[in-house]
Amino acid sequence: MDLEIAAKVALVMGGSRGIGRGIAEALAAEGARVAIASRSPEHLERAAAEIEAEIAVFEADTSDLDQMAKLPGEVAEQLGPIEILVTNTGGPPVGAAIEAGLEDWRDAYANLVLSPRVLIEAVLPGMRERGWGRIANVGSSSTREPIAGLALSNAHRPGLVGFLKTLAREVAADGITVNDVATGRFATDRLAANWGGPERMEKEASKDIPANRLGQPREYGDLVAFLCSQRAAYITGTSIAIDGGLSRSV
Repeated sequence: MDLEIAAKVALVMGGSRGIGRGIAEALAAEGARVAIASRSPEHLERAAAEIEAEIAVFEADTSDLDQMAKLPGEVAEQLGPIEILVTNTGGPPVGAAIEAGLEDWRDAYANLVLSPRVLIEAVLPGMRERGWGRIANVGSSSTREPIAGLALSNAHRPGLVGFLKTLAREVAADGITVNDVATGRFATDRLAANWGGPERMEKEASKDIPANRLGQPREYGDLVAFLCSQRAAYITGTSIAIDGGLSRSV
């Protein structure tokens, strides 16, 4: 199936590792011109060297909102105006409901809510002018079923989903789609760290995921590539679960 995104300019936040890299690989495989951004120059360069496509790299910290406002313009100078934006702004530290301090709450709000909002504000005028755009957010299944020990994520991610669903209705007639992906458990460094290492991560997956395994980042990337394609032009304002059947909610 031709997704009709060849030569489209895409910016993938957090694109140097894990799910973000899986998304970057999938978009690049469809012929998109991909820029990846993250805080680590080392990881950025490694990803760019290993992905079998020409990838533009940008060092950026999602907690720096001024930098987020400028980043789309920097990408446009090198590749052209952004037509596909993937907001993947990481996850806050683990912790119980009252464990995190107020500064941690402010940081989580900046990363999970304000950073995507600032990026979207920067790319939206151009998308509207061209009559085409795709915005996809790397979210979490915690927006449907709160996850124990992830209070900051449980509290902030639903707020972003509310913003995205509101935005989707406002820009649908302009040819722009806005979707969220409710992420389950994927084989990433972050999940391994949260679960005490890769071995325990894999062992726990077999206990309660109906698919009996963790998801792979490239599988996630294929879903996002479709959502960002011309073929998915009628899908907007949704939150789509990709979790191997883990979620029990209706």
